[in-house]
Amino acid sequence: MELPFYLTFKEFESHYYDTLEQWFEEYHNASEIDFLKALADQYSPYLYYSFADDRLLADASMEIKDCFFPYHEKIGISFCTSCENGKYLKASKSMNHIFEWKTITMMEYAQHILDKINRHLLKNGSSLEANKTILDYINDREIITKREGAGYCVNYSRHQAAVPFLKAYLPYYGQTVNMAVYRDFIFSVAQIAEYIDKKLRSVQAFEHTIYAKLKSEAKFRVQMSHQFLTICN
Repeated sequence: MELPFYLTFKEFESHYYDTLEQWFEEYHNASEIDFLKALADQYSPYLYYSFADDRLLADASMEIKDCFFPYHEKIGISFCTSCENGKYLKASKSMNHIFEWKTITMMEYAQHILDKINRHLLKNGSSLEANKTILDYINDREIITKREGAGYCVNYSRHQAAVPFLKAYLPYYGQTVNMAVYRDFIFSVAQIAEYIDKKLRSVQAFEHTIYAKLKSEAKFRVQMSHQFLTICN
């Protein structure tokens, strides 16, 4: 069962028991703990543990490759190692993208995906097909991973983790995302996590709470950082 992704706490709370009922219909031998664990996995990527506040805070961001220098023909590189007498070998007309990792907000990522879809439709001289919306294209591998010169290079595997959010956030039609809806999500995601964790604590499943998971991961990162600095020194 594909769990719905909600952008506001009010929506999440009001649909909780309806979604739980559908979960039980789909998985007859599952428990509410299983359902809560699935919800925790769905929302935890948009949160982080703050040591200063000892609580979960919103962190709706994604690491993505910012690619540049995509083609020989577009830049005057004089150190081509695959050239003969100043001419490019037929088998090596282009070189791999050079890239650096960049962290962008999920709103920026959603706009990037929306732009890709709209450019694809424009380039092919077509509008949305009958009975289709933007959402029908958000997981089209050819569209999503297409390289268009310099810019963000989308990794299809990483993209899969963002699909539930994109389905909830991207408009059915149009060329811009809604900033107000995104702000609502940022304000709501910590509340959603608190609701999930409260349910898990009520059934003594503390180890499965989003709070416990992200706090443990944060401590691990700090320990690894300290060990790295110790080795370097």
